[in-house]
Amino acid sequence: MSATAPLQVDHPRLSDRAALLDEAPLVQGKDDFRSLTDKVAGIVLSKRPPGWLVLLCLAISILFILAGSLVHLVGTGIGIWGLNTTVNWAWDITGFVFWVGIGHAGTLISAILFLFRQKWRTSINRAAEAMTIFAVACAAIYPVAHLGRIWFAHWLFPIPNQMSLWPNFKSPLLWDVFAVSTYATVSTLFWFVGLIPDLATIRDRATTRTKQIVFGILSLGWRGSHRHWLHYEKAYLIFAGLSTPLVLSVHTIVSFDFAVSIVPGWHTTIFPPYFVAGAIFSGFAMVVTLMVFARKAFGLEGLITMRHLENMNKVIVATGTMVGYAYGMELFIAWYSGNGYEQFAFRNRILGPYAWAYWTMVSCNVIFPQLFWFKKVRTSIPAMFIISILVNIGMWFERFVIIVTSLHRDFLPSSWTYFRPTIWDISTFFGSFGLFFTLFLLFVRYLPMVAISEVKGVTAAADPHGSHSNDEAHHAA
Repeated sequence: MSATAPLQVDHPRLSDRAALLDEAPLVQGKDDFRSLTDKVAGIVLSKRPPGWLVLLCLAISILFILAGSLVHLVGTGIGIWGLNTTVNWAWDITGFVFWVGIGHAGTLISAILFLFRQKWRTSINRAAEAMTIFAVACAAIYPVAHLGRIWFAHWLFPIPNQMSLWPNFKSPLLWDVFAVSTYATVSTLFWFVGLIPDLATIRDRATTRTKQIVFGILSLGWRGSHRHWLHYEKAYLIFAGLSTPLVLSVHTIVSFDFAVSIVPGWHTTIFPPYFVAGAIFSGFAMVVTLMVFARKAFGLEGLITMRHLENMNKVIVATGTMVGYAYGMELFIAWYSGNGYEQFAFRNRILGPYAWAYWTMVSCNVIFPQLFWFKKVRTSIPAMFIISILVNIGMWFERFVIIVTSLHRDFLPSSWTYFRPTIWDISTFFGSFGLFFTLFLLFVRYLPMVAISEVKGVTAAADPHGSHSNDEAHHAA
C-alpha cells in the first residue's frame, strides 16, 4: 500500500472510533480544564442567587411543618396518626420504604457504574450521592417517630442497661437498623472521599478567610500530589466495592419486614429482587427530576447533557419493566399457590376498596414509563420531568398498596376496616420533603455539585489522540 493510499473503512479500530463519534459527547461546548473548573467552582464561590434563596425559604417553611408535626407527635403519641388495631402500619412505614428506595440511585450510579467503568456517570454521581444521604436522613425519621417514646431509642442497640433489655435480633425491624445505618455510613464516607479533590480546588480559589479555613479543613491537606492521587483512587475503589453489595442488601432487608411475615400479600419470596428493582426505579426518577432543574438553574447543560438524562431514562424503563413483571408474577403466584387467603388478598387489591390506589400504582409504574421506549419521549425535557414525577407517585402508592391492602382486611371479617390518614400523617410525610429539599439546596450552593476531577477525565481535552481521531474519521468517510 502506498503512502498516499486512503484508509479503509473496515479497519476495526477506525470503525470503533467512527462509531464513537456518532454518540453525543459526555461534555458539550468548548470548555477546557480551566473554564470547566471556573463553571463548577463559581457556583460555590459566587454571590447567592436570589432564586435559590426563594427556593430555600420555601423548603425551610415546609421543614417547619415537619418539625411541628414531630413535636406534636412526641407530646401526644402516635395515636394522632390514622392507625388503628387492624392497620397498625400505614403512612409511617410507607414513607420509610419510599425514602430508603429514593436513596438507592446515588450509590448505584457512584459504585456499580464506576466498577463497570461507565463514564457517563461522572457528571451526575456527586448530586446522586448527596441525594442518597438526604433520603436516608428523611427515612430515619419514621422508625424513630414510630417508637412513640423516642427518648428510649437507645434500647434498639445492644448496649448494657440497668433493666437487662436486649434487642430481638430475630426481628427484621432490627435488621433494618443495622442495614440502613451501615448504608448511610458507607454512602457518606464514599461521598466525602469523592469530594476531597474538589474541596481542595474550592479552598485554593476561595477569596475569604472563612472559606479558606473551612474548605482547608474539609480537604484534609490535599495537595494533588501523585501519592495523594494513588491513595485517593485506592480508597474510592474500596468504598465502591463496599457500596455495591449494600445497594442490593439494604432494600432486600427492608423487604424482609414484610416477606418473613405470614400475612397474605406479604409472605412471598419475590419481594427482595422486586424491592431492589423498585428502589432503583424510583431513585433514578428522583435524580432525573432534580437534574432537569439543576442543570438549567446553574447553566450546566454542557456538563449534564441530554445523553446523561437519556441514559437514566433507559434505566428507568428497564427497571420499570422489571417492576411490571413482578406485579404480574405476584398475581400468578397467588393463583398457582391455591391458597385462598392469598388469592383473596390480591382480588381485594384489584377490586376492593383500595382499587383506586392499585390502578394508580400500575398506571404510574408500568404504563407511563413505557413511553421511554421512544427516543423522542426520553429526550424531551418536559416529558421526562412529568414521567419521573409520576414514577415516584406510583412508587409511593406501591408501598401504600402493599402495606394497607394486606392489613385492612385480615383473617377476621369482624375486624375489617378502612384506613384514612389524618392531617398529621399527611403533614409528616409532606414535611419530610422540606427536609430533603433544604439539604439538597444547601448542597448545590455550598459544595461542588459536579465532580470536577472526574468530569475532566471524559472531556475531549483529556484524550491525547482526540485530534487524530477526528482526522482519521474524516479520511475514513
